[in-house]
Amino acid sequence: MKSRYASSIFFVLLLFTTSISAQDWPNFKEFRAANAGLNSMKEGEQRIVFMGNSITSEWLKTHPEFFKGKPYVNRGISGQTTPQMLVRFRADVIDINATVVVILAGTNDVAGNTGPSTLEMIFNNIKSMCEIAQANNVHVILCSVLPAFDYPWSPGLEPNVKIPKLNTMIKTYAEKNQFYYLDYFSALDDGNKGIISNYTYDGVHLNLKGYQLIEPMVEEAIQNVLE
Repeated sequence: MKSRYASSIFFVLLLFTTSISAQDWPNFKEFRAANAGLNSMKEGEQRIVFMGNSITSEWLKTHPEFFKGKPYVNRGISGQTTPQMLVRFRADVIDINATVVVILAGTNDVAGNTGPSTLEMIFNNIKSMCEIAQANNVHVILCSVLPAFDYPWSPGLEPNVKIPKLNTMIKTYAEKNQFYYLDYFSALDDGNKGIISNYTYDGVHLNLKGYQLIEPMVEEAIQNVLE
């Protein structure tokens, strides 16, 4: 009887573990091996982690030269929303000993990638990431959400209205808490709250010229917070 009961418990636990592993909603597995394989930081080294979605992940693919030979760690995952980033923030930022974190997040929430989100919900998730960073002595660079007049894959959600409002919330919070606010939006705005066509291939994501435009901006921000 005890043996049958123990077997039943083991089977239930196995199913539960398999289910959790299969879901991996925040996608911990994406960088688990890479995080474990990071070299130990040299004395005086300052590791810069880029946390974000496809706009961050495609940066490395589109212009790898920007990251080469620098203590830059790209932790962008395509399609992710702020609650997913928040769940993996400790694993992909804190636990790899970031000195600075560059947070670029929110557009996929507006697009409804993981369900409907209010601007307040998105903002609160971004705040929580900043609070975790601050509690662990990590410098924060808070980026504005990039312009998007509309989402080709999900039209009619009015990101051209919502993103500027979200950016106002982010900027006010950054200024109040003495975080560096990096205003990509103004540099990329075509005047109609969309991205200037020369800098994008679909109205949402950046092309090489777009990344080359923002690279000196983020490097200036990094230099500023490390002074």
